Amino acid sequence: MASASKRISTSSIPSRRSSSPISIRFAAAPNAESEEWLRVWESTTVQALVENPVVAVESEITVEEACDLLLSKGTSCLAVKSADLAPEAARYSGLFDFADVNAFLTFAATQHTYTPEHLQGRPRVAQILEAAKAGHVPVRLVSNLSDKNPLVELPHDASVIALLAVFSTGTHRVLVKSPAGSSESHLGMISDRRLLAYFSAFARSSSGALPPLPSIQPSSSFLRYVSNPLSLLPLPSLNLHSEVVAVHSGNTVLDAMGKMSELGVSSVAVLVEEGGSLLSAVSVTDIGQMVVPSQSNHILTMPIHQFVSEIKMPQGWTDGADRYPVYSMYPSSTLAHTIQKILATNSHRLFVISETPGSASPSSGFRGNLSGVVSIVDVLSLFARIANIPDVDPGRMQRHRRASSASSHGSPSSSWTSLGRSASKGSIGRTGGPKVT
Repeated sequence: MASASKRISTSSIPSRRSSSPISIRFAAAPNAESEEWLRVWESTTVQALVENPVVAVESEITVEEACDLLLSKGTSCLAVKSADLAPEAARYSGLFDFADVNAFLTFAATQHTYTPEHLQGRPRVAQILEAAKAGHVPVRLVSNLSDKNPLVELPHDASVIALLAVFSTGTHRVLVKSPAGSSESHLGMISDRRLLAYFSAFARSSSGALPPLPSIQPSSSFLRYVSNPLSLLPLPSLNLHSEVVAVHSGNTVLDAMGKMSELGVSSVAVLVEEGGSLLSAVSVTDIGQMVVPSQSNHILTMPIHQFVSEIKMPQGWTDGADRYPVYSMYPSSTLAHTIQKILATNSHRLFVISETPGSASPSSGFRGNLSGVVSIVDVLSLFARIANIPDVDPGRMQRHRRASSASSHGSPSSSWTSLGRSASKGSIGRTGGPKVT
């Protein structure tokens, strides 16, 4: 274990507020107590945090069949089986989730804008086009099309710190291998949200609405640390206007889809037309759950404010949740409160708004009182630095996604069904259905 003197607890980092050049001293993790935190994190193995079984599919099932499984199984992610039948081959070749659905549908809706030169440097996109012409787009071609879904596996006895090292780079899920001699290859899957719930439980006895966590003795010193306001913590994207990805309420659903795919984010802020204040947030999961079953292009051209009302209103009717969940925090909000709100809203990020609405710098343009974001990866990277995990860079994967994005902007008049339904004779899943294990 590294010495406490190397940790952020002794650091003084310049303020990330673009409006002020003044340096501030961020809240420090207490050295003596943090050593105890690390002992607990190192003694907790990942098998104790497994939350969902692995839902596996054959690599040659169609994208539409895979979409149907995401919806019908109520799972957030599928594991695509490897097509390599060699004994030493890996069991899975990749993952597929709603971020990949969003990237695929955006590509399908804008495919008419692709030139031969554009496709020349994007072999996978060219493969998808060829497969669509043949009437069968296999899920293996679309697995991790979003560049948000790398396949990462950990042994069952890896520690929470090993899990933290993975998630602090921007990865969202990990497959946990079974112990040697087990009849199953994997125990299940862990999400970054699950790890966040673990840290929430470590700070207090409540673990939110997620499945029960292993018995955890809360740490009063850790609770004191996460009770610091966001503004006093070195969160990478807090108060960085350039990191806030947003659309106007009058923009279309396809506009939001394209922006998420192009910029490599899983959700965008929705801002009101007048003043640019935060109205809501929309995620790739929200869009996938509405667009895929609709079998219609009209949702793509729907104003995002109408889309928001349609996805939030039914939630309130069925589960009593707020019609418009609050996705915002203040710089003075505590990290503990922020963690609880991320878990409660089932979101990946919250948007930081200025204490006085409309007081943001004019340089923030249409963003109004929006001044930054705080995401799960921001929080986990903060804890990773406390654990002295080397080369913590929560923006690495996002930069890679932006650099390698195969998305292009185009007119929503081009039908995504030309690809999304290429193998369909009707509604999703009517082509016989995939084999699920």
